[in-house]
Amino acid sequence: MSARVIVLGAGIMGLATAYDLAKRGARVLVVDRSYLCGGASGRNGGGVRAQFSSETNIRLMRESIAICRDFATTMGINVWFRQGGYLFLTRSAAKARALEENVAMQNRCGLPTRMVAPSELRAIVPDLSPEGVVAASFNGGDGVVFPWPFLWGYAKAAAALGAELRTFTEVVGFERSGGRITGVRLRPTRPSPLDGGDTVLAAGDAYVEPCDEVVLCTGAWSPKVAAMAGIALPNHPHRHEICATEPLKPFLGPLVADLTDGLYFSQSMRGEIVGGVGVDPVPEGINQQSSRAFLAKYARSLTRAVPRLERVRVLRQWAGCYDLTPDGSPIVGRVPDPSNLTLACGFMGHGFMMAPVMGKLLGEHVHTGVTSELFAQWSLDRFARGALLRETMIIG
Repeated sequence: MSARVIVLGAGIMGLATAYDLAKRGARVLVVDRSYLCGGASGRNGGGVRAQFSSETNIRLMRESIAICRDFATTMGINVWFRQGGYLFLTRSAAKARALEENVAMQNRCGLPTRMVAPSELRAIVPDLSPEGVVAASFNGGDGVVFPWPFLWGYAKAAAALGAELRTFTEVVGFERSGGRITGVRLRPTRPSPLDGGDTVLAAGDAYVEPCDEVVLCTGAWSPKVAAMAGIALPNHPHRHEICATEPLKPFLGPLVADLTDGLYFSQSMRGEIVGGVGVDPVPEGINQQSSRAFLAKYARSLTRAVPRLERVRVLRQWAGCYDLTPDGSPIVGRVPDPSNLTLACGFMGHGFMMAPVMGKLLGEHVHTGVTSELFAQWSLDRFARGALLRETMIIG
């Protein structure tokens, strides 16, 4: 009989993993405490890039971008994927040197990234101010997708293969025996039909779903969920905010990111300027509220980059949570106890863009039980061993 896998979290990471597992014949149940797109996957800017500072991330993202490029054809849903590139800016000599090193590594990995002098910026973005910019890098293969249909596509495809998706269902504990999880205790947060049948669970009625494997893809909620299984995670949530303006005539090709203050912005297919900027301090814990401090800093940073946007009107502002680790790299793979729990968390702000390729790798990992070299590198025990990694190209 095929394995029964419970995937915790119906963000893009959980859904991509569920899709791959369902293709491999697993009986998959995906649960999420909120609505589809309620977490970070539905609250981000949709950026998809291969410009990273580690060879691992660069190679993974080359494959992920290829999946994004074919997604509409494969899944039958338009995700508005547009490869306008990523233009990274830096305003310090030290970061310029680091950018040059990153570009050299990206070139060795087959990316056509190139350094851009400040005098060349307006050839890429005519309205961009070069004032204060020391150096820049550009890769035309990076791009942007519309997050919501990306999730919908994976959810629909996984369901078509037999996977079940239960939203508004929270994890409240685990049943264990012999060093393994034998069941997940769940509780609906609103009345919910069970398995599509006539049985309806009232909100607050806990029940147990038996399982052979569990995959934890709950993003900023991962430390809380993992603690129920006796696992202490070093990652923590960090609020990041974002906003969208009124639509403007198309003028911006790439997504622009400033490594100085974490500013990033792109223009959607409908013409809105969608972007954000890093703000500290932020409230402790999971917080998805908006702040005036963000809007003030974003306005200053955005108009420094593109002065003509000083009169643009903001239509909507929202927030989501990054899932931060001490070394800026994810936590992926099985843990020793319980031995059938696989972690997939701590992706900083990059889980959305890495999910297409990570879903494939996680599906293979859970299905075969084989630990790849990649997952060994990203294992939880690296923090205890002092084998920390280093990823510097983090926005926000």
